Amino acid sequence: MLQELARTAPAPDQPAISDAEAAAMARAVVRLFGKWQISDAVARALLGGLPARSYARWKAGEPGRIDRDLATRLSLLMGIHKALRIIFTDPARGYAWIGTPNGAFGQRSPLEIMAQGDIFALARIRAHLDAERGGW
Repeated sequence: MLQELARTAPAPDQPAISDAEAAAMARAVVRLFGKWQISDAVARALLGGLPARSYARWKAGEPGRIDRDLATRLSLLMGIHKALRIIFTDPARGYAWIGTPNGAFGQRSPLEIMAQGDIFALARIRAHLDAERGGW
């Protein structure tokens, strides 16, 4: 006889990323954007269209409230950074890779892809790097 299983909650009681972890990722991503040498406008696009005032606060070390979408973007950006550090032994080459045209992206740079602003563009770059480093 079939027995019904207990239903699980649609969302965990505890967020996957804590507020402290999200704030730490925000600080790290601001520093990473400096290494990538991207403008504030591009940085804000990568963060899903973050307002200029909010990004200025981030740069001052006050990220404020980070919602689920933004936490996911931060996680993807940190994953991209990690993959580049694994693939390239010289960090400068990894930082330069972001802005270099790439045949895998139709001779567009990964930054051009990511700057489209949608979260799927970030995920595409992350998946590409994971596949390159053998992360599947």
